Amino acid sequence: MISPPTRIKTKTPSPYILTAIETVTHDTKTFRFELPADATLDMQPGDFLYVHATLDGKTVKRAYTPSSLPGMMGFFDLTVKRYETGVVSKYLHDRHTGDAVLMSGPNSGGHWVDGMATRVGFVAGGTGITPMISIIRWILNMKLKVELFLIFANKTESDIMFRQEWEDNTHQFPNFHCHHVLEQSPSGWSGSTGRITSEIVQQRLPAPSSDTCVFLCGPPPMVDSLETTLKELGYPEHTIILP
Repeated sequence: MISPPTRIKTKTPSPYILTAIETVTHDTKTFRFELPADATLDMQPGDFLYVHATLDGKTVKRAYTPSSLPGMMGFFDLTVKRYETGVVSKYLHDRHTGDAVLMSGPNSGGHWVDGMATRVGFVAGGTGITPMISIIRWILNMKLKVELFLIFANKTESDIMFRQEWEDNTHQFPNFHCHHVLEQSPSGWSGSTGRITSEIVQQRLPAPSSDTCVFLCGPPPMVDSLETTLKELGYPEHTIILP
């Protein structure tokens, strides 16, 4: 009889070995960390870990949502954008394979639970996509009868994280829809230019209903503005999820 996998969750910081680093964009990398071969993180899609570090004698921690598919055994991934003002993001980007990184969790965030909706909107700005990638991967991988609508805003085309995956999903899954918004768009750009407006939300997200929910994540000013917009458009507060 096959034993069930060990499900890992810690309250205190524990070391995880970095085994691989993949470049995602010009300033974003995916870091793969090792788990025992028969173990997985004890998490729902959208839950998060804290990364702990001691920098200049000061202990700091930041929350990151694994980008790997929940339930994967033997490893998990964190996808992190480097910010010059982000002490922990710079710390991670300076790590090398073989290094140990302290983490605790997973911790419960605004996560997905199977059956919570049949039409799901995702509104992401920049690295706000990282809590959503594992949810989208989970729903598509599990072949759930859920229709997905993603609006993804970035500064430039080179900032779009997982772009090839979005394009592949659009062609492979009839239930996946994706619309890009760029602050600075190149000539011939087929998406929207500027910021996410009420009109874009109305055109690209499922309408408010009892079987609809919307995940919203990004820079705080964007989240505050769009949360207000969603409520004005009739989305009940309990259907707007902030991972």
